[in-house]
Amino acid sequence: MSQSFDFEQPDFFTAGAIGKPGERVFYLQAREKGSLITLKCEKGQVKSLGDYLSGLITKLGAPKGKVPADMDLLDFTEPAWIVSTLGVGYDDDHDRIIVEAHELFEEEEEGQRASEEPASARVRLTREQAQAFVNRAAELMKGGRPNCPVCSEPMDASGHVCPRSNGHIV
Repeated sequence: MSQSFDFEQPDFFTAGAIGKPGERVFYLQAREKGSLITLKCEKGQVKSLGDYLSGLITKLGAPKGKVPADMDLLDFTEPAWIVSTLGVGYDDDHDRIIVEAHELFEEEEEGQRASEEPASARVRLTREQAQAFVNRAAELMKGGRPNCPVCSEPMDASGHVCPRSNGHIV
């Protein structure tokens, strides 16, 4: 069973990618009191979380404090687990944005893990940390492959077989 995490006052929350465009592996990281977690995730999850947090910050109001700028991934060996789903909430009493990740949980053999629950990670962010994540997510998306002007799918440097142009290379 994988470990769950609950960070009440993290001092760091970011996303990052390792590899070249088209082959990048994406990660979420959080740190609190020297305890660091790294979770493997999908590019689309980073983008969606950044977009959602951007809208939420617009509704709540801009951060009043300093927005962290150093958002590079910290050194790690292996991710704790792979993210299946992400959720976002808001704690009005403490003015914290709550990001919750759930582990991708695959049944191995029938009944083998029936009693186990997927792990989760809950991170309570300040508005400043959420804004820094939004900025970082946008930066990561710019570093990817360009999209095809016809089908909007990512293209390699040599182009790609476009489904909207009857299989012709664009």
